[in-house]
Amino acid sequence: MSSEHTVTRSGPHGPNRTRSDQARSDRAHADRTRPNQARSDLALRRALRAACAALLVAAVVTGCGTAQGALRAEVTPGPSWPTAPSPTAAPATPTAPAPSRASASPTASGSGPAAPGSAPPTSPGPSNGPSVPAVPKPAPTATPAPPPATAAPVQPPAGTGVSAALVATTAHGGRTVALTFDDGPGPATGQVLDVLAQYGAKATFCQIGPQAAANPAVVKRILAAGHRLCDHSVHHPQPFAALSHDRQVQEIATAKDMIVRAGGAGTEVPWFRAPGGGFTAANQQVAASYGMRPLTWTVDTRDWTRPGAPAIVASVQRALRPGGVVLMHDGGGDRTQTVAALRQLLPWLTAQGYAFDFPAV
Repeated sequence: MSSEHTVTRSGPHGPNRTRSDQARSDRAHADRTRPNQARSDLALRRALRAACAALLVAAVVTGCGTAQGALRAEVTPGPSWPTAPSPTAAPATPTAPAPSRASASPTASGSGPAAPGSAPPTSPGPSNGPSVPAVPKPAPTATPAPPPATAAPVQPPAGTGVSAALVATTAHGGRTVALTFDDGPGPATGQVLDVLAQYGAKATFCQIGPQAAANPAVVKRILAAGHRLCDHSVHHPQPFAALSHDRQVQEIATAKDMIVRAGGAGTEVPWFRAPGGGFTAANQQVAASYGMRPLTWTVDTRDWTRPGAPAIVASVQRALRPGGVVLMHDGGGDRTQTVAALRQLLPWLTAQGYAFDFPAV
C-alpha cells in the first residue's frame, strides 16, 4: 500500500516543519536582519571616515604651522642685497638693513654730482629685494664744455723771470719781420715748411696741444729746420678771457706739456698766444709763470676766412712795419690760399729788405 510521507523535523522553536517551511523561514529571517546589517556597516564606515578626517586635519595643521613658521622666517626683512643662504646652515639671525645703492650714491643723497663713469643713480626698491634704477634726467641742451685736461695743473712755478708784457715786435727790431702760423700742425704745415725752406725764412708755429700730440714727427721737423714753437691752448676756446681762471691755467699749462712731449727732450716753448687774442693781465701772468711770453701780432691777414691769395698778400704789404709780427694759419681748415700767398710774400719781403726774425722774448 502506498502512502505519502512528509518529512518533518523538530526544533527548539516549535513543532516539526517541512523543509519548504524552513527555507521560507530562513529567507524571512535574512530579510529582517539585512537592513540592520547594512545600517551597521554604514555606521562603521562613517566612523572610520571621521577618524581619518580627524587625523588628516591634525597632520595638515601641524604641517601648515611648520610651513608658516618657515615662510615667516624667509620674509623677515634683511639686508637690501641678500646673499644666497647656505643649504646646510641654519637660518641666520636677521641683521639691520644695509644701505642701498641709492643711499650710497652722491646724487641720490643730494651731496653732489655723480663721478664720471659711475653707474646711474638708483631709487630704493622693495625691502627684501635689490634697488631698481631710477629714470635718468634728460641731458641739458646747452653745449657742454670741452673735456678737462688729463690732470689738474700744478701751481704755476714762481720766479721764472719771464715778463708778462705782451710781445708785439721782433727780437732784434729794425727792418725785420716775424712770421707766425696758428692752429697747427695741420695738413698744410709740410707745404709751409717747404716754402720757408726755399727762401731761407724762419717762422714761429703756435700749436694746438692735441694737434702737436697727434703729429710729433711734424713737430720734430719744425724744430730740426730751426723754427720755434708757441703754445696756443688745448681746445682753442673762445672767448678765452671769459673762461674761469682755473680753466685758463689748464689750457695753457697742459698744451705746453703736450707740445714739449711731441718735440722731445729739450724742446722749448717760449711764447703763449691766447685764442682770438683773448689776453688779460691774469692770463698773461699765468703764461709768464710757465716761462712763456704772451705773444700778439701787428698784422692780421685774416687768411682763415679764405679771402684769396691776393687779398692775403695785400693785407701784409699794406699793414707791415719794420719789427712787425704777421699772423697766418697752417691749421684749422683749408690753407691752400695761405700757402699760395706765402709763395708771393717771401720774395716780396726779401726784395723790400726784410730779414726774418723771431718774436721778442
